[in-house]
Amino acid sequence: MRSLNACHPSPGAGFTLPELLVGITVLGVLAAMALMAWGENLAIQRLEAATRRLAQGIERGRAQAAEQGQPCAMSLGATGWEAPGSGGAPPACGEGLRRLDDGVDSGSVQVRHNLPAALRFSSNGLVLDGGTVVLSSEGTELRRCLVMALPLGVVRLGRYGGAEVGAPDSSACRPDLAL
Repeated sequence: MRSLNACHPSPGAGFTLPELLVGITVLGVLAAMALMAWGENLAIQRLEAATRRLAQGIERGRAQAAEQGQPCAMSLGATGWEAPGSGGAPPACGEGLRRLDDGVDSGSVQVRHNLPAALRFSSNGLVLDGGTVVLSSEGTELRRCLVMALPLGVVRLGRYGGAEVGAPDSSACRPDLAL
């Protein structure tokens, strides 16, 4: 005759192999979910920082033109604001601006825009050129946009819902309450 205690391990006996495997599997799934969420949050933060740097560049260019009382220009390249190329553009403005992806992996923020080769500001800080910029980052489906309207240079930031290729469309830049 078997005792009832033979079917139940004593309290200090430990876990069985199937119990350990199930526990390790659950912990692995939870860890993978946490890593995926962390990676997307990092990509979103990278995108938000690049969007702020983009808008700051425009404001710095406008302010510099107004302070100096003379027109100036800057170009938007793959990594951020830079001095415009030759071709009769006014002197460069916005010196000292950081790259859009400064502090993160190079090339992790992609830039698409329909701005002219040189974004020009008048001597009183008015914008002479306008357009739309779309920023995206690896690791997130979120795309940020910046629309600059003429002649006052009103900047609108939002969430881009247009095509992933081709020239950006300002009507696809929707307001985002998170901004």
